[in-house]
Amino acid sequence: MAPLRNQSAMSPTFFLVGIRGLEATSPWISLPFCFLYAIAILGNSAVLLAIVKNHNLHKPMYLFLSMLAVSELGVSLSTLPTVLGVFLFGVREIGLDACLSQMFFIHCFSIMDSGVLWAMALDRFIAIYNPLQYATLLTANRIALIGSGIAVKSIVLLVPLPLLMRKLPFCGANVLAHPYCLHPNLIRLPCVDTTLNSLYGLFVLLCSFGLDSLFIVLSYALILKTVLRISSREGRLKALNTCVSHISAVVVYYTPMIGLSMVYRFGRHASPLVRSLLAHIYLLVPPLLNPIIYSIKTKEILKALGKLFSPKTT
Repeated sequence: MAPLRNQSAMSPTFFLVGIRGLEATSPWISLPFCFLYAIAILGNSAVLLAIVKNHNLHKPMYLFLSMLAVSELGVSLSTLPTVLGVFLFGVREIGLDACLSQMFFIHCFSIMDSGVLWAMALDRFIAIYNPLQYATLLTANRIALIGSGIAVKSIVLLVPLPLLMRKLPFCGANVLAHPYCLHPNLIRLPCVDTTLNSLYGLFVLLCSFGLDSLFIVLSYALILKTVLRISSREGRLKALNTCVSHISAVVVYYTPMIGLSMVYRFGRHASPLVRSLLAHIYLLVPPLLNPIIYSIKTKEILKALGKLFSPKTT
């Protein structure tokens, strides 16, 4: 339970909860959580390092994959400090500035994740629709420009969120339902009207995840249209097979994100345990599974990882 004490409106303190309803099991939960975070961080770091060190992988598809690894590392490293603090060391309090900073980085890297997934859908469309000009259209400079645009868009969209939250008074116990700070959770705590903050949060959601998911769907509609024009069955299957890893990554990313958004906006009677588990799945599962998905489905990545970890011979 959160400590009952008076808090200054100028510098409120927030009380982090591990998994609502399972607080007593935190010491046991810490072990699998630490293990899963270690796999997520090591997996994305290995994929990123393999692409950087292997010049044969300096191609559009793999450069976008390296961006995905960076954004997922950002999500994992943004949540890790307070997750370890809550589950491993029992440190449950966090100050306003630290909480808002964590909120900014978590959501910023999550939006980058979404943007990179859209860029990867565009990459697959160009590769299938116009394979002869694929390398010409997606040059290194253009890929860098796309990556920079995704990062700038994420930062610009997210900067107002902590600034707006910083001006709100917090008067209650300030208990957060997760071991980290998320905007949908924080927006419920101020003791004044938060309509402006909620509307801006919805605007960010629509301008990032909404548009990105729409562009991904449109890209795959065009991909499917192009594939159906291929005369041979083998050619169609070969073209679709190049999209399997990306489709898997999209499903892994958007399914828990949509579930979490629906629960927060419409599931008022949903169990706190369900909300906690969805938040953990949303932030932990994509960084955990995507390196595995791309390693299994992409032979070039698997070979590069093998070279990276194989003992060097002289």
